[in-house]
Amino acid sequence: MRAIQVSELGGPEVLRLVEAEVPAPGPGEVAIDVAYAGVNFAEVKARSDGYRVTSLPFVPGLEVSGRVRALGAGVEGLAVGQEVAAMAEGGGYADVAVVAAATVFPVPEGVDLRTAATLPTVLPTAHALIHEVGRLRGGETVLVQGAAGGVGTVVGQLAKLAGAGAVYGVVSSEAKAAYAREHGYDDAFLTDTFAEDVRRATGGRGVDLVLDPVGGETLRRGLDALALFGRLVSYGNAGGEDAWQVGQPELYPRAHSVSGFSILTLAQGAPGALREIAGRAFALAADGRVKLPVTAEFPLEEAAEAHRLMEGRTSTGKLLLRVN
Repeated sequence: MRAIQVSELGGPEVLRLVEAEVPAPGPGEVAIDVAYAGVNFAEVKARSDGYRVTSLPFVPGLEVSGRVRALGAGVEGLAVGQEVAAMAEGGGYADVAVVAAATVFPVPEGVDLRTAATLPTVLPTAHALIHEVGRLRGGETVLVQGAAGGVGTVVGQLAKLAGAGAVYGVVSSEAKAAYAREHGYDDAFLTDTFAEDVRRATGGRGVDLVLDPVGGETLRRGLDALALFGRLVSYGNAGGEDAWQVGQPELYPRAHSVSGFSILTLAQGAPGALREIAGRAFALAADGRVKLPVTAEFPLEEAAEAHRLMEGRTSTGKLLLRVN
C-alpha cells in the first residue's frame, strides 16, 4: 500500500511517499480502507517538532474516513464494508489505517465520506470547548483564537447555536477576518490588537469565555480580555512558546478560571466520554446545523503541499488528503 512516511523531523519535504505493508488490526482494533484523511496542525507539529511522536519513522494522520476493511478480535457493533470516520494515533496518511475501535464512528446518514473526514477531531473538540468544558450559557460572550481554522470555524457556529450573546474571533489577516465573519462570528480582530479590540467591543467589560489553542503570550493576553468571573479554555500550544504559568495573582482579583482540553488525551483516557461527545456533535453535522467547509484538497502524494499551505497561515476551514 501507499503511505506518507516521516523518517526525520523537518520541513514539508520530509513527507515522502513509500510502499508499505498493509497493517492488520489487533484485538480491539479496526482496519480502514481510507478514502480521505484530514490535515491538522498537530500533524505539522509532529512532522517538524516531534509532537506526540514516539519513534521514527512514522506515518502521520489523526483522522480518516473510509470503509471498514477488517475487524480485530473482540470488536463489536461494526461491519466490514461499513462507512466510518475515525480518530487515529497516527497512520492516517495511507491507503489503510489501523485505529482503536473506540474511536471509530459510523458515518451519519446523509453525510458523504469527504464530509465525514472533517468530523472526527474537529467537531467533538469544538463541541467540548463550548459545552462540556467551556459550559457556555445563553447570552454570554465568547472570544476564539484561530477563528478561521477548522475548529474555529465550527466553534463560531456552535456558540451561536448555544445562544451566545456575541462571538468574536482572533485571526492573523484581514482575509481571515472576513472569512470568520461569514461563518458565525459577529466580528474578528487581528492578533496584535485583539485585547484592546475586545475591550472596545464589549464596552470595557471583556468576554465570558476565551478559547485558546495558541498558548504562551497569547494565552496571557486572553486572560486580560476576560470579564469578571470569566473562563479560559486552553486546548493547544500552536505558538510553540514555553508553557505560561498562571496562579493566584492572575486569577484571584477578577475570579477567573482556566481549564484545559485535548481530544487525543480524552480518546486515550476516557473513550466512552469521547463517544458521547462525538454522538452529540455529529448529529449537528448530519442535520446541517453545523458545516465545516473543505477549502483545499490534495491527492495523498501531495501531502507536503498541504502542509506548506497550512504552515503558511493563509488556509481557512478544513484541508483534506484524497486517498482512495
